[in-house]
Amino acid sequence: MEKITKEILKETFPERPKEKYFKKYDFGLLIVIGGSDFYSGSPALAGMAAFRSGVGMVRIITPKRAADIIASFSPNLAAYPLEGKWLTKKHLPILFEMTESAKLVAEGKVAVVIGGGMGRTKETQEAIIEYLSKIDVPVVIDADAIYAVAKKPEIIPGKKFLFTPHAYEFFVLTGRKVYQLPLEDQIKIAREEAERLKTVILLKGKPDIVTNGKEVAFCEAGSPYMAVGGTGDTLAGICGALVARKIDPFLAAKAGVYLNGRAGEIAAQKFKDGLTATDVIEAIPEVLKEI
Repeated sequence: MEKITKEILKETFPERPKEKYFKKYDFGLLIVIGGSDFYSGSPALAGMAAFRSGVGMVRIITPKRAADIIASFSPNLAAYPLEGKWLTKKHLPILFEMTESAKLVAEGKVAVVIGGGMGRTKETQEAIIEYLSKIDVPVVIDADAIYAVAKKPEIIPGKKFLFTPHAYEFFVLTGRKVYQLPLEDQIKIAREEAERLKTVILLKGKPDIVTNGKEVAFCEAGSPYMAVGGTGDTLAGICGALVARKIDPFLAAKAGVYLNGRAGEIAAQKFKDGLTATDVIEAIPEVLKEI
């Protein structure tokens, strides 16, 4: 079993040669699908974290109220507004079209982050399932999208999915409880479920556990001050940025959980109980300087 350290970042963030010309899509295009009429912050946090983690471009797809708010956060964020208060099946043609156009413009370096702030209405959950069952790009599945996929796990095998559940979301996805179990048992159960589902699971906890069903790694980076809304969204965004660059989901999960955790440690040194998710995002460049 591997302990994840900052050495993992050398594999995922190599020095860019100065003599070579790059364009933004060389470093991937990330589509963030999330948010609803009430929850607008989640997709914005994922998008901002992805930019700080080196992705070339982020496109956020979210209901109109959330899109308007997100567009006001930063000129870096491109937010496409969907009609209505939450995602439904009527939006699927737009999602499929934007996914396919992203594949063309970024020459295949595309990934999706989905789930944050979407809600669990029946029509939203059904739309998530249909979308995920028909696309062929890597996807980081978080929050409400975990609940959706749990209802139809047969869509998982053969897909490049990366799940980022906390203990209860892991229970929803697998039916197995890991909360407060000994670490050895958590590792065993996480590995078994990743093997059964044929996917990558990043089980958030203390420590975080990453497994593809064969290999297992754990990460002790992080801080108790990260127990605040939005730090799971930053993790999803970081992982999304890495898989958009065609990094294997298992490696992306290992690097992403370390980067998020270490950024949280740096932010906690300054803010302690006042830490917010945006503080974690702003600390990401400090971690990259440590490579």
